[in-house]
Amino acid sequence: MIKYRRFNNTIELMCILIVLLLVFFSFPETRSTFNVGERKLPIYNVDTKDKKIAITFDCGWDEDKTKEILEVLDKHNVKATFFLVGAWIDDFEKDTKLIYEKGHEIGNHSNMHPNMSRVSKERIIKEIEITDGKIMKITGALPKLFRCPSGDYNDLVVQVVEDSNHYCIQWDVDSIDWKGEGEEIEYNRVIKKTKPGSIILFHTNGKYTPKNLSKIIKKFQDEGYKFVKVSDLIYKEDFYIDSTGKQILK
Repeated sequence: MIKYRRFNNTIELMCILIVLLLVFFSFPETRSTFNVGERKLPIYNVDTKDKKIAITFDCGWDEDKTKEILEVLDKHNVKATFFLVGAWIDDFEKDTKLIYEKGHEIGNHSNMHPNMSRVSKERIIKEIEITDGKIMKITGALPKLFRCPSGDYNDLVVQVVEDSNHYCIQWDVDSIDWKGEGEEIEYNRVIKKTKPGSIILFHTNGKYTPKNLSKIIKKFQDEGYKFVKVSDLIYKEDFYIDSTGKQILK
Protein backbone atom coordinates (compact mmCIF):
# COMPACT_ATOMS: atom_id res chain seq x y z
CA MET A 1 0.00 0.00 0.00
CA ILE A 2 2.74 2.43 0.87
CA LYS A 3 4.51 1.92 -2.48
CA TYR A 4 1.24 2.39 -4.38
CA ARG A 5 0.51 5.68 -2.60
CA ARG A 6 3.92 7.07 -3.45
CA PHE A 7 3.45 6.09 -7.09
CA ASN A 8 -0.02 7.60 -7.11
CA ASN A 9 1.26 10.93 -5.73
CA THR A 10 3.90 11.04 -8.46
CA ILE A 11 1.26 10.50 -11.13
CA GLU A 12 -0.85 13.30 -9.66
CA LEU A 13 2.12 15.65 -9.61
CA MET A 14 2.94 14.87 -13.23
CA CYS A 15 -0.66 15.50 -14.23
CA ILE A 16 -0.61 18.90 -12.52
CA LEU A 17 2.63 19.86 -14.28
CA ILE A 18 1.22 18.80 -17.65
CA VAL A 19 -1.90 20.90 -17.08
CA LEU A 20 0.22 23.92 -16.13
CA LEU A 21 2.37 23.53 -19.24
CA LEU A 22 -0.72 23.23 -21.43
CA VAL A 23 -2.10 26.43 -19.95
CA PHE A 24 1.21 28.20 -20.36
CA PHE A 25 1.60 27.37 -24.05
CA SER A 26 -2.10 27.70 -24.87
CA PHE A 27 -2.37 31.26 -23.50
CA PRO A 28 0.68 33.37 -24.53
CA GLU A 29 -0.42 36.27 -22.34
CA THR A 30 0.39 34.21 -19.25
CA ARG A 31 4.05 33.99 -20.21
CA SER A 32 4.83 37.55 -19.18
CA THR A 33 3.75 36.64 -15.66
CA PHE A 34 6.48 34.04 -15.51
CA ASN A 35 9.02 36.48 -17.09
CA VAL A 36 10.82 33.60 -18.76
CA GLY A 37 14.29 34.53 -20.02
CA GLU A 38 13.47 38.18 -20.70
CA ARG A 39 15.28 41.14 -19.17
CA LYS A 40 15.24 44.80 -20.10
CA LEU A 41 18.67 46.17 -20.86
CA PRO A 42 20.15 49.60 -21.53
CA ILE A 43 22.29 50.21 -24.61
CA TYR A 44 25.87 49.08 -23.96
CA ASN A 45 27.18 49.51 -27.50
CA VAL A 46 25.98 49.65 -31.09
CA ASP A 47 26.26 47.09 -33.86
CA THR A 48 27.98 48.91 -36.71
CA LYS A 49 30.77 48.33 -39.20
CA ASP A 50 31.56 52.04 -39.30
CA LYS A 51 34.52 53.17 -37.26
CA LYS A 52 32.42 55.31 -34.96
CA ILE A 53 32.79 55.46 -31.17
CA ALA A 54 31.42 57.69 -28.41
CA ILE A 55 33.28 59.14 -25.46
CA THR A 56 31.16 59.79 -22.37
CA PHE A 57 31.84 61.44 -19.02
CA ASP A 58 29.94 61.07 -15.77
CA CYS A 59 29.92 64.33 -13.80
CA GLY A 60 29.02 64.18 -10.12
CA TRP A 61 31.98 64.91 -7.89
CA ASP A 62 33.68 67.97 -6.41
CA GLU A 63 37.23 67.16 -7.52
CA ASP A 64 36.54 68.09 -11.09
CA LYS A 65 38.62 68.39 -14.27
CA THR A 66 35.86 69.39 -16.66
CA LYS A 67 37.65 72.47 -18.01
CA GLU A 68 40.82 70.49 -18.74
CA ILE A 69 38.77 67.81 -20.47
CA LEU A 70 36.95 70.39 -22.60
CA GLU A 71 40.30 71.86 -23.65
CA VAL A 72 41.50 68.42 -24.79
CA LEU A 73 38.29 67.82 -26.74
CA ASP A 74 38.60 71.24 -28.38
CA LYS A 75 42.21 70.51 -29.32
CA HIS A 76 41.23 67.35 -31.18
CA ASN A 77 37.91 68.72 -32.51
CA VAL A 78 35.93 65.97 -30.76
CA LYS A 79 32.37 66.15 -29.41
CA ALA A 80 31.43 64.01 -26.42
CA THR A 81 28.47 63.23 -24.19
CA PHE A 82 28.40 64.36 -20.56
CA PHE A 83 26.01 62.72 -18.09
CA LEU A 84 25.31 65.23 -15.32
CA VAL A 85 24.10 64.62 -11.76
CA GLY A 86 21.61 67.27 -10.66
CA ALA A 87 23.55 68.03 -7.49
CA TRP A 88 26.67 68.59 -9.63
CA ILE A 89 24.75 71.00 -11.83
CA ASP A 90 23.85 73.03 -8.73
CA ASP A 91 27.56 73.50 -7.93
CA PHE A 92 28.80 73.82 -11.51
CA GLU A 93 26.21 75.82 -13.42
CA LYS A 94 28.85 77.68 -15.43
CA ASP A 95 30.54 74.42 -16.42
CA THR A 96 27.18 72.95 -17.42
CA LYS A 97 26.54 75.93 -19.66
CA LEU A 98 30.07 75.73 -21.07
CA ILE A 99 29.66 72.05 -21.97
CA TYR A 100 26.51 72.88 -23.87
CA GLU A 101 27.89 75.98 -25.58
CA LYS A 102 30.88 74.02 -26.88
CA GLY A 103 28.50 71.70 -28.70
CA HIS A 104 28.75 68.65 -26.49
CA GLU A 105 25.76 66.52 -25.57
CA ILE A 106 24.28 66.57 -22.08
CA GLY A 107 22.56 63.53 -20.61
CA ASN A 108 20.67 62.95 -17.36
CA HIS A 109 22.54 61.06 -14.61
CA SER A 110 19.88 61.41 -11.84
CA ASN A 111 19.65 64.14 -9.23
CA MET A 112 21.31 62.59 -6.17
CA HIS A 113 23.10 59.56 -7.70
CA PRO A 114 21.18 56.79 -5.84
CA ASN A 115 21.26 53.08 -6.66
CA MET A 116 18.18 53.17 -8.85
CA SER A 117 17.29 49.49 -8.44
CA ARG A 118 16.86 50.04 -4.70
CA VAL A 119 14.44 52.95 -4.80
CA SER A 120 10.73 53.18 -5.58
CA LYS A 121 9.24 53.90 -8.98
CA GLU A 122 8.15 57.31 -7.70
CA ARG A 123 11.72 58.11 -6.65
CA ILE A 124 13.09 57.02 -10.03
CA ILE A 125 10.64 59.34 -11.80
CA LYS A 126 11.50 62.20 -9.45
CA GLU A 127 15.26 61.75 -9.95
CA ILE A 128 14.81 61.96 -13.71
CA GLU A 129 12.35 64.86 -13.72
CA ILE A 130 14.33 67.08 -11.33
CA THR A 131 17.54 66.77 -13.33
CA ASP A 132 15.72 67.22 -16.62
CA GLY A 133 14.40 70.49 -15.22
CA LYS A 134 17.84 71.70 -14.13
CA ILE A 135 19.34 70.92 -17.54
CA MET A 136 16.42 72.55 -19.33
CA LYS A 137 16.76 75.71 -17.24
CA ILE A 138 20.42 76.18 -18.22
CA THR A 139 20.47 74.91 -21.80
CA GLY A 140 16.89 75.38 -22.96
CA ALA A 141 16.81 71.76 -24.14
CA LEU A 142 15.58 68.54 -22.53
CA PRO A 143 18.06 65.64 -22.51
CA LYS A 144 17.16 62.53 -24.47
CA LEU A 145 19.66 60.24 -22.76
CA PHE A 146 19.80 58.81 -19.25
CA ARG A 147 22.56 56.85 -17.53
CA CYS A 148 21.93 54.92 -14.33
CA PRO A 149 24.19 55.93 -11.43
CA SER A 150 26.92 53.32 -10.92
CA GLY A 151 25.39 51.42 -13.84
CA ASP A 152 22.80 50.01 -11.43
CA TYR A 153 19.46 49.06 -12.97
CA ASN A 154 16.69 46.49 -13.15
CA ASP A 155 13.70 45.98 -15.45
CA LEU A 156 11.66 48.65 -13.67
CA VAL A 157 14.40 51.27 -13.94
CA VAL A 158 14.92 50.72 -17.66
CA GLN A 159 11.16 50.77 -18.29
CA VAL A 160 10.68 54.04 -16.37
CA VAL A 161 13.60 55.61 -18.25
CA GLU A 162 12.07 54.59 -21.58
CA ASP A 163 8.62 55.77 -20.53
CA SER A 164 10.12 59.18 -19.72
CA ASN A 165 11.29 59.49 -23.36
CA HIS A 166 14.96 58.83 -22.67
CA TYR A 167 17.30 56.25 -24.16
CA CYS A 168 18.94 54.31 -21.32
CA ILE A 169 22.70 54.32 -21.96
CA GLN A 170 25.32 52.07 -20.40
CA TRP A 171 28.87 51.45 -21.73
CA ASP A 172 31.03 48.58 -22.97
CA VAL A 173 34.42 50.18 -22.29
CA ASP A 174 35.12 51.30 -18.74
CA SER A 175 38.32 53.23 -18.08
CA ILE A 176 37.76 52.83 -14.30
CA ASP A 177 39.58 56.17 -14.11
CA TRP A 178 37.94 57.06 -10.79
CA LYS A 179 40.24 54.55 -9.06
CA GLY A 180 43.41 56.33 -10.20
CA GLU A 181 45.24 53.05 -10.71
CA GLY A 182 47.78 54.49 -13.10
CA GLU A 183 48.00 56.29 -16.42
CA GLU A 184 49.29 53.32 -18.44
CA ILE A 185 46.86 50.84 -16.86
CA GLU A 186 43.85 52.98 -17.70
CA TYR A 187 45.12 53.77 -21.21
CA ASN A 188 45.68 50.10 -22.10
CA ARG A 189 42.31 49.13 -20.61
CA VAL A 190 40.51 51.46 -23.01
CA ILE A 191 42.62 50.66 -26.06
CA LYS A 192 42.18 46.90 -25.73
CA LYS A 193 38.39 46.95 -25.40
CA THR A 194 37.32 49.66 -27.84
CA LYS A 195 35.81 48.61 -31.18
CA PRO A 196 33.38 50.12 -33.71
CA GLY A 197 30.17 51.10 -31.93
CA SER A 198 31.76 51.28 -28.47
CA ILE A 199 30.61 53.65 -25.74
CA ILE A 200 33.56 54.60 -23.53
CA LEU A 201 33.12 55.66 -19.91
CA PHE A 202 35.25 58.29 -18.20
CA HIS A 203 34.65 60.51 -15.16
CA THR A 204 35.40 64.21 -14.86
CA ASN A 205 37.29 63.60 -11.61
CA GLY A 206 39.71 61.01 -13.03
CA LYS A 207 43.30 61.79 -12.04
CA TYR A 208 44.82 60.67 -15.34
CA THR A 209 41.80 61.25 -17.57
CA PRO A 210 42.79 64.53 -19.34
CA LYS A 211 46.23 63.23 -20.31
CA ASN A 212 45.00 59.79 -21.32
CA LEU A 213 42.11 61.29 -23.23
CA SER A 214 44.45 63.13 -25.58
CA LYS A 215 46.49 59.98 -26.27
CA ILE A 216 43.41 57.81 -26.78
CA ILE A 217 41.78 60.26 -29.18
CA LYS A 218 44.97 60.61 -31.24
CA LYS A 219 45.47 56.85 -31.48
CA PHE A 220 41.96 56.12 -32.70
CA GLN A 221 41.85 59.11 -35.04
CA ASP A 222 45.11 57.87 -36.60
CA GLU A 223 43.36 54.50 -37.13
CA GLY A 224 40.48 56.15 -38.97
CA TYR A 225 37.95 56.27 -36.14
CA LYS A 226 35.45 59.09 -35.76
CA PHE A 227 34.29 60.26 -32.35
CA VAL A 228 30.58 61.09 -32.18
CA LYS A 229 28.03 61.99 -29.54
CA VAL A 230 25.99 59.08 -28.19
CA SER A 231 22.82 60.38 -29.86
CA ASP A 232 24.66 60.28 -33.19
CA LEU A 233 25.85 56.71 -32.57
CA ILE A 234 22.68 54.94 -31.45
CA TYR A 235 19.69 53.95 -33.59
CA LYS A 236 16.52 55.86 -32.76
CA GLU A 237 13.98 53.36 -34.12
CA ASP A 238 13.59 49.90 -35.65
CA PHE A 239 16.17 48.35 -33.37
CA TYR A 240 16.43 45.67 -30.72
CA ILE A 241 18.91 45.06 -27.90
CA ASP A 242 20.45 41.60 -27.64
CA SER A 243 21.35 39.72 -24.45
CA THR A 244 24.72 41.49 -24.22
CA GLY A 245 23.25 44.99 -24.46
CA LYS A 246 24.29 45.52 -28.08
CA GLN A 247 21.85 47.72 -30.01
CA ILE A 248 21.13 46.14 -33.40
CA LEU A 249 19.21 47.57 -36.34
CA LYS A 250 16.30 45.37 -37.44
